[in-house]
Amino acid sequence: GECFPCPQEGCPMMGHYADRFPDKFKRVNQKYFLNTAADPPFTSWRQKVFIKLSGVKKMRGDINLIFHDTEGNKKEYEIASGALSEDQVYTKYLDVEINPKNTAKVEFLWNKTLFTLLWARLGAETVNIIHGEDGRR
Repeated sequence: GECFPCPQEGCPMMGHYADRFPDKFKRVNQKYFLNTAADPPFTSWRQKVFIKLSGVKKMRGDINLIFHDTEGNKKEYEIASGALSEDQVYTKYLDVEINPKNTAKVEFLWNKTLFTLLWARLGAETVNIIHGEDGRR
């Protein structure tokens, strides 16, 4: 997360155009990591998610986000699991397989455990997503 979001001059590039990155000689022995998706074309976009919950003070379950693109594809990502509290902001880095430029919507999903009271409800007060490429929300 130290290199997130990308610097103002853009993210480092790999491959044929790697020499175009202006900061390539600022540090010696730099390490770069490449996160790939499970499915072809194996591309993923780093995003940072912040979720503030609303509803019951504390309960057990998990919260997920489902990213939908303009072509009808969707991918689900777990944000938190276990004891959930409305006073906490849940933050997570995701490598999303849906291009931020093609994202049609992001869906909030809460699954409660079997032992949670039937009347208990939980929602998202806020969901903020920062895209790694340019720091957009």
